[in-house]
Formats: sequence, structure tokens, C-alpha cells
Amino acid sequence: MSERYRSNYALVEFGELLADHESALDVPWAEFVGDESTEHTFEVPVDGAVDGYVTVQALDVDSYGHEVLINGEELSGFDIPPSSGWQCWMDVLNGATLLEGENTIKICRDTDSRDGFAVGTVRVTWREPVE
Repeated sequence: MSERYRSNYALVEFGELLADHESALDVPWAEFVGDESTEHTFEVPVDGAVDGYVTVQALDVDSYGHEVLINGEELSGFDIPPSSGWQCWMDVLNGATLLEGENTIKICRDTDSRDGFAVGTVRVTWREPVE
């Protein structure tokens, strides 16, 4: 019999402005954090999580070079592409592994650009084995 899976997810509230100066965007709801977001944690309740991806809610991204890190590992490809206004972008967890228990997520701004953007909520989704 083949192994059965179910989907699961964690919502991570960022509410942060990544920019080289605090007045880069008029977002009074977002905390200015500079070039790197706070390292947030989320729980994966089982061993063997597969097919993970993140959905990032971001505001006014102007360049391609920003990175999403899961457990300190950069995802491959374009993590957050440019888009004016709000966007929700999905990126597969290629290059990063979800672990049973506590995991971390962090977003790093491309410091070669003058881009400033806000991050709202991030959803980390995976499939997990069902016993």
C-alpha cells in the first residue's frame, strides 16, 4: 500500500518593512527592520514533510534579488519578483528542508538594490504522512 499524505500549513505574521531607510514606504502598520526580517519560527508536527512551498504577501517589490530562507537555507530561483502594489507569490522549497518541530523563516533584502518593500503574512505549506 502506498503512503498517504495530507496537507498542512503554518501562517507567519511578518508586518515588516525591509528597506535602507524607514521612510521608504508609507506603511505605519509595518515595523522597519532594515535589510533582514526578524527570524520567525513555525512548527512542523511530523517527520517526513514533503512538497513544501511558501506564499509570500508583499507590497511594492521593485527588484528580483530578495531571498527567502528556511532554516537558514536560501530557496532557489526568484523568491519575490517585482510587482507594484500587493502581491502573493508562491515559491517551492527547493534548496531547503522542513524539519519536525521548530523551523525558521527569514526574508533578506537585496542590498545591491535601493528597493524597499513590506511583507505581510507568509504561509508555509507542506504535505505530511498520515499513519
